[in-house]
Amino acid sequence: MSNGKKNSKKKLIIFGGLGVLLLVIILLVAFSGNKEDIFQVQTELTQRKTITQVVSATGKINPVFLVKITAEATGEIVSLLVREGDRVSKGQLLLRIKPDIYEAQKTSAEARLAQTKANLSSTKALLDKVEADYKRVQGLFQKGLASDSELEAAKSSYLQTNANYESQKSSVAQSEASLKEAVENLNKTYVYAPMNGTVSVLDVELNERVIGSVFQGTALLTVADLSQMEATVDVDENDVILVSVGDTSKIRVDAFGDKEFKGIVTQIGNSAKTTGLGTQDQVVNFEVKIKLVDPGDQIRPGMSCDADIETETKVNVLAVPIQSVTARLSESEKAPVENTEEEGEAQPQKPKNGKENKPKEVVFVVNDGKAKMIEVKTGISDDTYIEVIEGLKGDEEVVTGPYRAISKDLENDSKVSVTSKRKDEKKP
Repeated sequence: MSNGKKNSKKKLIIFGGLGVLLLVIILLVAFSGNKEDIFQVQTELTQRKTITQVVSATGKINPVFLVKITAEATGEIVSLLVREGDRVSKGQLLLRIKPDIYEAQKTSAEARLAQTKANLSSTKALLDKVEADYKRVQGLFQKGLASDSELEAAKSSYLQTNANYESQKSSVAQSEASLKEAVENLNKTYVYAPMNGTVSVLDVELNERVIGSVFQGTALLTVADLSQMEATVDVDENDVILVSVGDTSKIRVDAFGDKEFKGIVTQIGNSAKTTGLGTQDQVVNFEVKIKLVDPGDQIRPGMSCDADIETETKVNVLAVPIQSVTARLSESEKAPVENTEEEGEAQPQKPKNGKENKPKEVVFVVNDGKAKMIEVKTGISDDTYIEVIEGLKGDEEVVTGPYRAISKDLENDSKVSVTSKRKDEKKP
């Protein structure tokens, strides 16, 4: 009997101990389930700054003014008076094409003109005689001393001779035009500089034969004014709407390292330049020309360059680091999730109004150890900061990193621990 009591006592102790252990486990699970994550973040105080919006582009350096000279006369180059890089003045003789054929054409045209002029003089003398005879017959006819047939014959001879005279005048005019054309063709064998500048390209050599044409003759040389240079850059279609004529720009030429040249936008292309059409690499750009303010005398056409076009500047505006702004859906706007019977996967439901919810720009502000999500309206930005138009008042402690926390992990009222604060030393 005493053994039975002992066994019952043992069982009671064992079950009691198991109950206590189970209670402890339940309490541990309950407390561990209520534990919240604390995110390690970096912050920065919002402050007012001067922000300059910049559009970047790449391109080439070209002269503002250049003339490509092509041959208008056919023949051999018998005299080449310049070399590439030579400075020339307007009207200076650059080269000479062999003129033999054109001189012969001029001589022939002069002979034809002399002949037609002689014929005209002869016809004029005959016309004067026929006209005098016609007037004499008219006088006799009025006195009744000439018949009708004699009058008609005199009149017919006068009209025929006068018509021949007018024809000879046309022949003289035609011969004069032919001579003028021959002289112009001869003059085309002389190639003169059309402007003050530098021979930037020389396409021909001495004794080379060229083909002349009014429309597309052999390329001879290019004269450019290297004192006025411009950067021709390609601007993306999304950025070109921000650029205006008169915007200032900083231009870096690859050959000059980090040296910056100042420039002003002078022209914006209206037609797009498309590369990789119909492929995933399709790019649409617009050509923008930027005149260099003080290019110096070392920049050469064709040099590669990068341009930062300053499209807009705002002074003393509230700004936060660019990485602080992210796009989020508010809790009320997040689409509920439903399971599809066919796939068995969670799919977001569309809103009842049929419209897709658009994310809103937000920043996270640290307040009493918690992150507060605040919707903002932003303006222009530079490489580092972005303007905040609405949502912040200034001096808020805004989360600047890490990127994953800002873009995904943080929610409204998430607990945070600030690991470092950054304070910009640059004041507006």
